[in-house]
Order: sequence, then C-alpha cells, then structure tokens
Amino acid sequence: MSLTREQTFRRRRLAFVGVLVVFLGGVGYLAGTGLAPVPEVTAALSQPAALTQPVAELSWPGQGFGAIGAVGYPGVLGSAGTQDTVPIASITKMITSLVVLEKKPLTGTEPGPEIRFTDKDVDIYYDTIAEDGSVAPVSAGMVLTQRQTMEAMILPSANNYSVSLAVWAFGSMDAYLAAAQDWLDAHGLDATAVADTSGLSPGSKSSPANLIEIGKLVLANPALASIVSERTADLPTIGTVTNTNKLLGKNGVTGLKTGTTDEAGACLLFSAEFAVGAETVTLVGVMLGGDTHTELNAGITALIESVKPGFREVTLTDKGAAYASYGTKWGQDSQAVTAEAASALVWSDTPVTASAVARPITLGDAGDAVGAVDFTVGGKIVSVPLVLDKTISDPGPEWRFSHPGVLASAEN
Repeated sequence: MSLTREQTFRRRRLAFVGVLVVFLGGVGYLAGTGLAPVPEVTAALSQPAALTQPVAELSWPGQGFGAIGAVGYPGVLGSAGTQDTVPIASITKMITSLVVLEKKPLTGTEPGPEIRFTDKDVDIYYDTIAEDGSVAPVSAGMVLTQRQTMEAMILPSANNYSVSLAVWAFGSMDAYLAAAQDWLDAHGLDATAVADTSGLSPGSKSSPANLIEIGKLVLANPALASIVSERTADLPTIGTVTNTNKLLGKNGVTGLKTGTTDEAGACLLFSAEFAVGAETVTLVGVMLGGDTHTELNAGITALIESVKPGFREVTLTDKGAAYASYGTKWGQDSQAVTAEAASALVWSDTPVTASAVARPITLGDAGDAVGAVDFTVGGKIVSVPLVLDKTISDPGPEWRFSHPGVLASAEN
C-alpha cells in the first residue's frame, strides 16, 4: 500500500529529527569530553629524614669559668663552671663604652668631638693611682678627640680615662651610673650591675651569659669594634698605648677586653673569627676567675681551636632532589624536585628537620612551582621551592573521548 504524501513527509521529518538529534548528541559528547577539565592529581609525598650531627667536644681552660657564643646564634653555645653573677674587673669598660656611645655616637673611624682635659681630670688621675688602679698620663689643657679618649681608656685599660669620659658625656658620675642602669634594663641584662666606670669596684659584676650578649653589642658597634681590635694607638701627649689583650691577631682573635682584680682574677672577654666553607663564624666568649693571663690565654687558645670543628656546613638538599611524585590517569607522570641546592651552617648537634608540601595539580609545565621543602635548623627555617621536573600535558582527544566517566567525575 503506497504512502500518502502527508505520511511520506511525516516520515522524512522524523528521520531528519532523529539524525539531527544523533548529530547534536555527538557534537555535545565531543564538546563535553574535549573541553571537560581533567582530573586533579594529588602529590605522593616523600618526607625527608632528620639530619644528625655529632656533639661538639669543647676543651675548656683548666682554670676559671666562662661561656662561649657566636654572633647570629642565640644564647650561649657552651659553658663551664659557675654561671653566677661575679666581679668582672675592666671588662666593665665595655659597658662604659656602649653607654657613652649611645649618648655620644661615633660612626666607623670618625674622631668625634674634641674633649679638653682640666685640673679635675688631673685630680681623677691621682685619685686612681691612690686606689691602685691602672692609669694613663693626663695634663690640664690637653685635647683628645672622643675616639682617642676611648682608645686611652680601652687599650691600656686606663681607669682615669673611663671616669673622665663618663663625666664628659653625662656631667657627673651619678648621672652616668643612672644612665648605665637604664641601658642595662633596656637590653635585658638583669644579671649585670655597674658600681663604677672601670670595674675596679667588685660591685661591677655580670654573668657569663650576659657578657656574651655585651660582647655581641660591642661587635655590632662599628666604632667600638674597630677600637678593641687595635694593637696600638698613638695619642697626643700620652704617646703610644698598647692593647692589654695579648691574643689579638692570634688564632683569629679580634678583641675584646681584658680585666684583672683580686676579686675577679684574670678575665678576658674575647671575639674570634674563622671560616667554615663560604661563611665566617664570629665567636664571642668570656673566661673569668683565671690565675694568670698567660695561663688563661693558653686555655682560651685551645678552647677556640676546639670550637671550630663544632661548626659544620651541612648539605640540606641537592638541586633536583625529588620530594613528591604525580601520576595521572592518562599515563603521564612528573616529580616535584628542588629548584636549587641548599646548605646551612650548623653548630654541634643542633637538630635539623624537614617537611615537604606539594599542592594537587591538573596540568603543568616543567619548572612550575608546586610546593616547597622547609628545613628547620635550630630556630631558623630554610625554604627550598619544589618544581615539576616534567610537563604534565593534556591527554588529547583520543583519551578524552574514550574516558567520559573519568572526565565526568573530575567535574563533580
């Protein structure tokens, strides 16, 4: 039975609609699979193990007591004997210098203002002799710069110049002592007290730990650091003065100040420098209560030598070390590797721990940052970026069209 024209038209229309639906469905499928986001890939992390170093074995002098520290390292690195507050003799002049420089600052090797000495300074000279303190000559009318006056006080350890300098800066001894106490309070040096400018009084005292901090403050002041490192200085009227620190220039010693009284014994606040790899370590140490400076110096020399091996340049990671990996569902893989090498200067058995983090990714080029590995060295953190070592690219149409379910799950 032949179809009517209307039936034929209806069948053709249904066929066209069917083909159109199939065509549009195919286009939608191709577009959906071709443009859909690929699944996110989570990193499989490999956490680094902690690094361990041997404990430094220090050789302490056979006499006295003290502590050792280093610039950039908090507190003390090691100590021996009592750590109580004790008389510190002429190391007190380091406090006098720092307090005066806060009121009358100098920069570098700047000479500073001129100081004209008077009969009062001559009286101070004779009073110091009467106290059996160390002195340097002075005369009424002589003129020294502030730096020269400090050299006269520090290098030969002249007590009379410590008094003259403090009175010049603050107007009176009482005003200086009040300012010194304020300075100690401001720096948290609660185990330190000053009863004079020179340390001749046993009431000028401190603890080894506080003296380490005072030594660091001395080195942080360019003017004072340069003075304490001088072996000699030629001063008007006074002549050539020689530093009482006989270790200067030996075994890397760069300062700082000697001290000697019956109550304090032989004392030395010292600094020393030495290289470890590409870095320079600056030690600050103090020994108090020694029998003689000759014996104490020999012990300090051995102590410095024993400290040196305790600092080590430790490799934290090499460049290109892998700390995470990525594996895609379409067969590509990449690793998260360190973008650079890293090392750290480590003291003794300071703990070194590490933690790696890497974010999930979808696609990425080689060299893209994806995370970091953080090394904790004592109280410091060294962070090294992690980057992809290979590109993770789009899987392409063939994989996309054959894995619609995987793509659909990535969209949810």
